[in-house]
Amino acid sequence: MPKYQARCSCGQLNAVVQADPLQVFVCHCFDCQRRTGSAFGHQALFEQESVHIEGESREYTQIGDEGFSVTFNFCPCCGSQVWYRAERAKGMIGIPIGAFADADFPAPRTSIYESRKHPWVELVGDVKRLP
Repeated sequence: MPKYQARCSCGQLNAVVQADPLQVFVCHCFDCQRRTGSAFGHQALFEQESVHIEGESREYTQIGDEGFSVTFNFCPCCGSQVWYRAERAKGMIGIPIGAFADADFPAPRTSIYESRKHPWVELVGDVKRLP
């Protein structure tokens, strides 16, 4: 039985995860804001071996502010992003928290690009904050 299951809106693309996340974080960079259509991105990183991808996906590769690539995988039917690989996180797969649709998913422990955070966003709890 999977520990977590992420899926796109239409259910064609799934990521079945057998382990706890290595990291859960929010990112306030402008790329994440544009990618999600929200004030920040909220995602989890898992060891690649613990994630099984089911279904067809399309890719979009983007170069971030620091010059490293991130390849996002999304459903060709509904357009939902379900997983990604980042050059700086070799051997890991990232999954947006919203793809899990699980209110009990672990809270973020790190907040990055805080300098670009919308002033009304407040994170509670023990969160490491990076500029």
